[in-house]
Amino acid sequence: MARKTALVVAPGRGTYNKTELGYLHNFHGARATLIGDFDAERAAKGQETISALDGAERYSAAKLTRGDNASGLIYACAYADFLTIDHGAFDIVAVTGNSMGWYTALACAGALTPQDGFTVVNTMGTLMQEALIGGQTLYPFVDDEWQEIPNKRAELLSLIDAIPGLYLSIDLGGMIVFGGDNESLKEAERRLAPVGSRFPLRLTNHAAFHTHLQEPVSRRGKAALPASLFAQPERPLIDGRGTIWFPKSSDLAALWDYTLGHQVTEPYGFTAAITTGIREFAPDVIIILGPGTTLGGAVAQTLIARGWRGLTSKSGFMMRQASDPLVLSLGIAEQRAVAVHG
Repeated sequence: MARKTALVVAPGRGTYNKTELGYLHNFHGARATLIGDFDAERAAKGQETISALDGAERYSAAKLTRGDNASGLIYACAYADFLTIDHGAFDIVAVTGNSMGWYTALACAGALTPQDGFTVVNTMGTLMQEALIGGQTLYPFVDDEWQEIPNKRAELLSLIDAIPGLYLSIDLGGMIVFGGDNESLKEAERRLAPVGSRFPLRLTNHAAFHTHLQEPVSRRGKAALPASLFAQPERPLIDGRGTIWFPKSSDLAALWDYTLGHQVTEPYGFTAAITTGIREFAPDVIIILGPGTTLGGAVAQTLIARGWRGLTSKSGFMMRQASDPLVLSLGIAEQRAVAVHG
């Protein structure tokens, strides 16, 4: 049976929650060497190890959503998940990620070694936690069927012009992630009509990622992480602008500069990354690495907006998922069983 082609997507912050506690132990307990190397780096810096965070008796949002803890923990889960993909069944044609998931994607594509990828993500997560500049608020512009509400996205973006200090942080499928200081976010939240009991949603322990407010973090990151860490990717890599970095022909100085510059201080276009992935590589499936399942909605909303494989609605997407899945989320047991080797 021919292998299916796959676009692999790495998750960002906010994906390791209460139900994910123990994810590393449950799915990757046999990868003692890999996790041990990550733990050793954390221990050498006086940080609690990834194993200890994952092995806590109880989930603590205050601890496990902090940038200096969440970043390395999510990276370890996602990269270990990447190693479990069944290459006999799937041919990985490109890799991308959402926000912090860009760092994981770099490692999955071979542009960073697994350990250097951990160093990058742990360093940037720690720097962002130390600075903790601003925050993020999430709000949708699609309806219950994941179809865009006419003019809603433009209406949301108009708030950026109307409220000083408010920025577009992430273009996330059918949602906008705003970034800004506390006062600008409070004013935006005051103007945004409630959607159910969930939105507008202020994201816990998140800074104003992908905005100009992060320029001090970008400078510190560039000072701490040399360009020599980066190598030619082994497979195509799609960044947060929808730009493709190809094997054997990538400008590594530019890749370093994008990763620690533009990617930190400018809006992240996750929608653009997925759009490029499906249009340029036409994958049979999209595999979303764990932990968590929250990124599946944003991927599906992008597919619906682009009419990929005839998708027009959430109900249509769910029907397709039940018969012949287009999206395989490794955080969902039934889908994980299809994507990983035994």
